[in-house]
Amino acid sequence: MILVTGATGNVGREVVNVLLDDGQEVAAVTRNPAAAELLALAVEQDVERVVALSAVTVQYAAGYRRFADAFKALEDAIKASGLQWTFLRSADYAANTLAWAPQIRSASVVRSAYGDAATSTIYERDVAAITARVLVNSAYAGHSYVLTGPQSLTQRDEGRLIGEAIGKELSFEELPLEQLRQAMLAQGLPEDIPDRLLGSLADYAKQPGPSSGTVEHALGRPALTFAEWAAEHAAAFRN
Repeated sequence: MILVTGATGNVGREVVNVLLDDGQEVAAVTRNPAAAELLALAVEQDVERVVALSAVTVQYAAGYRRFADAFKALEDAIKASGLQWTFLRSADYAANTLAWAPQIRSASVVRSAYGDAATSTIYERDVAAITARVLVNSAYAGHSYVLTGPQSLTQRDEGRLIGEAIGKELSFEELPLEQLRQAMLAQGLPEDIPDRLLGSLADYAKQPGPSSGTVEHALGRPALTFAEWAAEHAAAFRN
């Protein structure tokens, strides 16, 4: 039996699908107790190992340190539990750009900050595929892996690729930071989301985020590209 928490999220639902297709028995939950309590229950139930989706900023600092520290605290708690562990430290997800969909549909524009900030954005389907593989293979235990897409892209690049996917030329409009922050809060996002995003982008505008070959090595095929993600999600950006 494999327990998947966050089973309705961008990665969680894909992990469940991959495991079911592989014939695994899966229990999926959308809410869970605090991390320490969940780990204690796992030990009591003789769980063999834990695979945690972490963040690349634990290993490659970017943005406000408190966010990376939260992921590091989770990793430390898992190590202290005595369970076998694997940490998947992921770059930003391609699905994050869905936040641009309303403005692209209405005005053919991407409004953001730090247009030249570059990361190797990863398709969440690849994260799910690796997570599913690690869950059923003890050879990955005791290791941390950096997961990224195959290509470093700026925010402008990602906007251009979305435009190509929907057959429309999109413009990129730089917004003042506070204006962008207030716009994000007006959408109902929690206050930490603008800080998390803008803090990281500020650093990635100075130095691109890391890239790794983990996906290709683990799955035996090239990592999926952002262009492929955009083509498969084009409907979300069309009128």
